[in-house]
Amino acid sequence: MSCSSSFKKSSCLSRRLSRSLRSYTKTASSGTISTAASQPDFYLASAEEEEEGGESWSTMLPELLSDILERVEASEDQWPSRQNVVASACVCKKWREVTREIVKASPASGKITFPSCLKQPGPRNLPNQCIITRNKKNSTFYLYLALSPSFTDKGKFLLAARRYRQGAHIEYIISLDADDLSQGSNAYVGKLSSDFLGTNFTIFDSQPPHSGAKPGSSRASRRFASKQISPQVPAGNFKVGQLSYKFNLLKSRGPRRMVCSIKCPLPANTTSSHTVLKNKAPRWHEHLQCWCLNFHGRVTVASVKNFQLSATVDPNSGGEVDNETVVLQFGKVGDDTFTMDYRQPLSAFLAFAICLTSFGTKLACE
Repeated sequence: MSCSSSFKKSSCLSRRLSRSLRSYTKTASSGTISTAASQPDFYLASAEEEEEGGESWSTMLPELLSDILERVEASEDQWPSRQNVVASACVCKKWREVTREIVKASPASGKITFPSCLKQPGPRNLPNQCIITRNKKNSTFYLYLALSPSFTDKGKFLLAARRYRQGAHIEYIISLDADDLSQGSNAYVGKLSSDFLGTNFTIFDSQPPHSGAKPGSSRASRRFASKQISPQVPAGNFKVGQLSYKFNLLKSRGPRRMVCSIKCPLPANTTSSHTVLKNKAPRWHEHLQCWCLNFHGRVTVASVKNFQLSATVDPNSGGEVDNETVVLQFGKVGDDTFTMDYRQPLSAFLAFAICLTSFGTKLACE
C-alpha cells in the first residue's frame, strides 16, 4: 500500500484549512462551535504555506489535532476517500502518531488504512469484499479491495503472491509490492508452503503473531539461506496456521473438503486465538441436480475451487458458534478472476493465504 499519492497530497496545502482552523479555535475558546466551523474541509499543507499562514502543524494543540483527525477518520471510511486518512499521517511525525492511535482505537470496524491493518481482524458484521486476479503466465496472484459491485473493477491493491517450486514442494511468497516478490524484500509479509501432494499447507508470517512468539526452527520456516543478515530483519518465519484437504477416495461429487487451524489476531494485538475453520456443507438442489451453496451473488461460475468456511470455535468466548456464519468465502467469477469475502476473526493476510491453497490441481481430493 504505497503512500506516494499521500505525500503528493500533503505537499499541496490549501489555505482553506488554515482559515477553518483559526475559526474553529476561536469559536471553541468562546465555548460555542458553529456548524461551519465544526465541519471544516480538511486538506494538508506544504511547509511554505505553513510559514505564510504563521501556523505550524506540528505544534497544534493536541486536543484540536485529535478532534480534527477523529473527524477525518470517521468521515472517510472507505477507499478511495480513505486516502485522506493516510495523507494526514504523512504531514509530520506528530500527526502520524495521533492518526495511528485513532485508527487503532476502532479495531472492530475492520477498516484497511495502513499495511499493518492487513494483519488485523476484519469487520465484525459485514465482510470486506475483495477481488483476486490470477496471471497464469508468471504464476502471480493479486488481491484488491473491491470499491464497487463490479467484478471487472479491480479496486484498491492490497497484496500480491507468486508461486515458486522448491524441489517437490510449492511455496507462495506474499508481498506488499506487486513487483518485488521475494523473501528478502522489505515488502515481504509471509508465505504459504505445501507438501508434495499439495493437500497440506502451512502459513508463515514474517512478524510474530503475538508477544513472545518464536520463529520456527524447520527449514521451511527460514526466511534467508544465509545467517549473515541485518539484526533488524527477522531471520525466520512464524507459523500461524495449517490447512489440510481431505482425500476423496470414493470420488463423491461436491466441493473440496478442508480443515483450517489458524492463529487469528485479536483486536487487542497482545495475543492470538486458536480458531478452527471448516467447510460449510452444501445442499442438494433438486431442480439443478447438483450441490449448491448460497454465495449471495458474489460467485457466478461453478468451480470445485469455490468454498465457504465457518468458525467452529469462537475466539472471544471460547464456545461454539453458529456454523451458518461464514467468515470466509471464495469463488470464481471469470477465467482468472475470483472473489474473496472475509470477516472476523480472519485478517486479509490469512484469508488471502487460505484462498491461495485452492489454486492448483488436487487429484486425490476431487
